[in-house]
Amino acid sequence: MDNCHGKNGLFNTGGESYDAGHKAMGKLLKLEKYSIGVGDRFAHQARAQLRACIQAAAQGADVVPVWNKSNREHLIIGSEPASTRAAADEAVTDLGWHRPYHVDADHIRQETVGRFLEHADFYTIDVADWIGRPADTADASAFVERHKELLGNVAIAGIDRIFHTSRAEIEAIARKYLVATAEAGKIYRHIATHKALGSFITEVSMDETDSPQTPLELLVILAALADEHIPLQTVAPKFSGRFNKGVDYVGDVGQFEKEFCEDLAVIAHVVHRYGLPEALKLSVHSGSDKFSIYAPMRRGLARFNAGLHVKTAGTTWLEELIGLAESGGEGLALAQEIYASALDHIEELCGPYATVIDIDRSRLPSASVVNGWGPEQYVSALRHDQRNPAYNPNVRQLLHVGYKMAAKQGQRYLDALKSCEACVSRNVTTNLFERHLRPIFLST
Repeated sequence: MDNCHGKNGLFNTGGESYDAGHKAMGKLLKLEKYSIGVGDRFAHQARAQLRACIQAAAQGADVVPVWNKSNREHLIIGSEPASTRAAADEAVTDLGWHRPYHVDADHIRQETVGRFLEHADFYTIDVADWIGRPADTADASAFVERHKELLGNVAIAGIDRIFHTSRAEIEAIARKYLVATAEAGKIYRHIATHKALGSFITEVSMDETDSPQTPLELLVILAALADEHIPLQTVAPKFSGRFNKGVDYVGDVGQFEKEFCEDLAVIAHVVHRYGLPEALKLSVHSGSDKFSIYAPMRRGLARFNAGLHVKTAGTTWLEELIGLAESGGEGLALAQEIYASALDHIEELCGPYATVIDIDRSRLPSASVVNGWGPEQYVSALRHDQRNPAYNPNVRQLLHVGYKMAAKQGQRYLDALKSCEACVSRNVTTNLFERHLRPIFLST
């Protein structure tokens, strides 16, 4: 079912830019139309990831890489943001990449942003924990006074229904989200005091929360972020369904397509209505391996002539394990040992990711069983090939969150990556291009 509406992204909003003060938003480090956030836990696969972007460009899809790593990941690995920047810069130089690229301080908060300021030029501001903290009634009322265009009959080109709103409804939405948008403004201004004007890209993430935002809620959120004078270039809303780490989307694909296209329509509307940057686009988090929604996403992007930022998170780390196992010998032995350690520490590893994994522990093979596997069995269980009956999404999810076990190996793990580099890098590049870039940005 085709749930997208609109034509070529040309919308007549009938409104003026919200605030002349947003003219400063024109002086921005602009994020390109299509971008992909690539995680590189151990800072060894930047070249392999960049090769995938080079392949995509050769086939007509200009997708810029954004190397992302969160504070939590740095703490677990024992790395510093400087390593992410160094790996990205080195890959770009070595492969002669002349298009833009960025380094993302992923899911930062006020207390964690400081260590990224010198090295990042992309900031994913995570305010999900502030959603639902009730704003003062006076603040919600003042928001409605500023935005009376949200009252009554609200039409958004590209959405085939009219929103009939009341003051009470808009105030209720404002009370739910204003604390979060104010926190985003606070963090943005903190970054802006340490970075040159227009030298960084701002994303606001609201995806790690309990319920998806409706189009009307997203409209209120974006109006509130415009009030905060944030030069927002991507926003990550919550969609229906499950976006578990490293496995396919679980949910109603038709409903997702409807929500995705309606969000594209809202973004096109607010860019003109509130003077937000023309580069503003949707961001899909935990976007790795969501194969069933890539075609709907591609259809929506084409119909609305819209941009997209998608994060592939820890997919690369899993391809490292696949490459090690495929190499056999010591590489396979290390991959087996990491699985056994992950199984022993399953509670510790799964706790921080409980909302984004669904592991059936009864379907996890024992360490002794995995220790008896050859390269083909290990790879078949871990590689995300749904046509392969040996594929085990429970093994994949456990190892996705089990990178701490590799970090504990220290130099041994890094040396293994180097000794198995050809196999590892081939898997990293193939996975990113064939399973992600091609189906999202190119025809299959």
